[in-house]
Parts: sequence; C-alpha cells; structure tokens
Amino acid sequence: MLGITDPVTYVAGATAIILMPGPNSLFALSVASRRGVRAGFAAAAGIFTGDLILMLAAALGVASLMHAYPVAFDVVRYAGAAYLAWLGVKLLLAGGNKRAMEDVQTDVPARHIYRQAMSISLVNVKAIIFFMAFFPQFVDPSYPHIWLTFGALGITVQILSLSYLSFLILAGANIARKLSGRAWIATVLKKLTGTLFLSFGARLALSR
Repeated sequence: MLGITDPVTYVAGATAIILMPGPNSLFALSVASRRGVRAGFAAAAGIFTGDLILMLAAALGVASLMHAYPVAFDVVRYAGAAYLAWLGVKLLLAGGNKRAMEDVQTDVPARHIYRQAMSISLVNVKAIIFFMAFFPQFVDPSYPHIWLTFGALGITVQILSLSYLSFLILAGANIARKLSGRAWIATVLKKLTGTLFLSFGARLALSR
C-alpha cells in the first residue's frame, strides 16, 4: 500500500514513540493549562510545523550530513539544550501571585506561542536521526514513487501526533478550569514544568 511494507507495525511503533513524554507534548499541555484551548492549539500548530520541517530534512539527507560532521551536530544539540534550559528557568522564576496568573491568560499572542513551539520541535535534532532510521524500515525499495511513500508515512505520524496533542490540550484546559480557584496548584505545576524542561535540556546536552 503506497510502498509501505508493514503499515500495522509502523502505526504501532509510531504511536508508542509519540506517547513517550518529551518537551513537545509537555509544552502543549503546559500552554493549554495556563492559557486555554486556543493557545494550546497554537502550540500544536507550531509543533506540527517543526516536525514537518524535520521530516523533510531527514528525507533530504540532512541527518546523514550531521552524522558525518559531529561538530555541526553538537552545535545544534547544545543550542537546543540551552533553549530548553532557558524555558525551564523562565518558568521557575515566574511570579506566582493571583494577578499574574490571571494576566498570563491574555498577555501572549498566539503567533508567539506558535513560534516558540516550533523552536522547541526544531531543536530536537535527534528526531532527524530517528526519521532517517525509522522511515526506511517501512519503505519498499521497488516501489516507483518513493516520495509518495515518505509522504504517506509522514502524514500518518502527523495525524497520530495531532490526535495525541489534541487530547493533552483539551485535558489540560479542563483540569485548569477545575483548579482555577487554587492559585498555589498552578504555581506548583509551573515550577514542575520548569524543572522538567531543565531536565530535558540536560539530557539533550549530555546524550551522545
């Protein structure tokens, strides 16, 4: 089917990988819980765009070039780690009073959230390596339209990702509404999110 050798296994594997916790899903959940559903879907759109760029880069062989030149890979990796750590520090240092919690609902434009989410997705440089290693396993080399196969694989993983992000966004916004009268819980969640972003940055910087 469209040059995909084992669609069922591909969907199962892609689903398992998408469900693994990471900075993308955490950011979408955090934004939705603090700023609402609309902001959450702005984050999802940014993640969708970033992942699409990474998949195109993988298909064009950028991952192979970065693997051949480790210094270039390290530069991007450390830049990504620094960015994630910076986001974590911002959340940890953010004020937690009630007025600040109310103001934060409307003080950030959707386009800013979109760009921030796309940046988080793009600094996940190992995703390029993943796409290069995962996609080819399900491509029939004898199929005459390989670009169509890669497109089908990419669309499938994006649909799965968008479905999962939508669930997180709606759940996060719903939980936030129920806890809207308890500002201290929102503050704790913000600090926890900041700590997790710092850990993602450290893991990216230290991983090989």
